[in-house]
Amino acid sequence: MPNELTAVIEREDDCYIAYCPEIPGANGQGSTREECIKSLAEAIELILEYRRDTDLRGTRSR
Repeated sequence: MPNELTAVIEREDDCYIAYCPEIPGANGQGSTREECIKSLAEAIELILEYRRDTDLRGTRSR
């Protein structure tokens, strides 16, 4: 079962910005809504990958 996360997307002038409240630091931007969502998804993926790696190494501060 896939995880579901919230994407808050706002339009600012001629671009879109987005963030995910459940993943601090996950932000995206793009000139279209689709680019913005893709950018946010990539940011989420990188953050979760980093967290998995640091947890596996035991280097994440608790």
